Amino acid sequence: MFALVDVNNMYVSCERVFRPSLNGRPVVVLSSNDGACIARSNEAKDLGVRMAQPWFEVRHLEREAGLIALSANFELYGDMSSRMMALAAEYAPRQEIYSIDECFLDFEGVPGDLVAIGRDLRSKVLAWTGLPTSIGFGATKTLAKLANHVAKTADRKPGRYPPQYAQVCNFLDLSTEPLHSVLGATDVGDAWGIGRKTAPKLNEAGLRTVLDLLKADVPALRRQFGIVMEKTLRELRGTPCHVVDDAPQPNQQIMCSRSFGAPVTELPTLIEVVSQFVTQVARKLREQGSLAGGVQVFINTSPYRRQDRQHTPSATLRLGQATSDTRVLISAVVRVLRSIFRPGFNYVKAGVMLVDLQQASHEQPALDLFEPGPSPDAPERNRASLMSAMDALNDRFGRGAVTVASAARRPGPSAHASKQERRSPRFTTRLDEIAVARA
Repeated sequence: MFALVDVNNMYVSCERVFRPSLNGRPVVVLSSNDGACIARSNEAKDLGVRMAQPWFEVRHLEREAGLIALSANFELYGDMSSRMMALAAEYAPRQEIYSIDECFLDFEGVPGDLVAIGRDLRSKVLAWTGLPTSIGFGATKTLAKLANHVAKTADRKPGRYPPQYAQVCNFLDLSTEPLHSVLGATDVGDAWGIGRKTAPKLNEAGLRTVLDLLKADVPALRRQFGIVMEKTLRELRGTPCHVVDDAPQPNQQIMCSRSFGAPVTELPTLIEVVSQFVTQVARKLREQGSLAGGVQVFINTSPYRRQDRQHTPSATLRLGQATSDTRVLISAVVRVLRSIFRPGFNYVKAGVMLVDLQQASHEQPALDLFEPGPSPDAPERNRASLMSAMDALNDRFGRGAVTVASAARRPGPSAHASKQERRSPRFTTRLDEIAVARA
């Protein structure tokens, strides 16, 4: 028995917790450079705002329909997510955090009325964090995901599904007839595992609803769409093909990229930018207990600036020895950046990716006279201790309190920093930005 707990319109809901005046109003959250809409309230969706739609295309709705746009506040969203996930974990023996706003719970062996448990969970999350959630129960993860879709849609669009399914929906309680009625009212593209490109192909084959898919021939679908489709179909029929992964596998790649607030033309500025990126990805690398065997760097000009010459290079460097040392990784990334940078171009985006990741316990010693970084006589355990100390200081005093010199932020405003002209305060993680209550 599985449940999917999902925060409704996560980013917008986080903003509304601390700004109740946003309730009932059309709100969008913009990307890190205020370029595109990455989250929308239901009211904004009703205005026709699409996911990832460029902000300049809908900006007129500020004046015409009262649309409110906010810069992304990922520090706030991440902290609120952690609070919600901790509460959800109390209700089941196993939890898989699927994304910043979703988690699967395994209720196998948990006694009681699942709908009542779900409503209690939902009420507690709402009371303790202010975040509204939808919860779906099913015999498989695919059915739980689909039940969650029904719970959310029944709440937002009355009449689409029976009202008793709103907010918390348990497919396990439904007999064949009512379950098939719900599946017959659900587009096939709403099933977990059916991508945007696959849904039209299924429609062409006469499979327009999830019920149509449920009744389809398994071997025929596998021949046409592969084993992933077969697993989706078997899950819809109640046979679990996916378990709750409460110990997720480490990432195989770790990346940080960002668009700039203004074009960058100078190499020293780009070095500062990518060095800051490396400090972030190296920290994530150490947190999952991994080492990187290589680095990849890219810099891009903007295809929308037609007056500019275009240059979008990228390159990869394999390291002689896998490492998680920020200093070594920055040195390697700067080498790559120097090799691909060309003067005279207006760069608007850069990115760094750590590749060939391996667990720290699998590290193989190597000697490379040309490897950048600390001298070979520096014991690896001292490097690890230094990185641990740096991480601990940053945990205590805030990100960037201690860093490598090339990644240190210069005083004053930075021309390459992402635009966040509409960002709300980081209410839950910064004492100097905490909300003030007046009586």
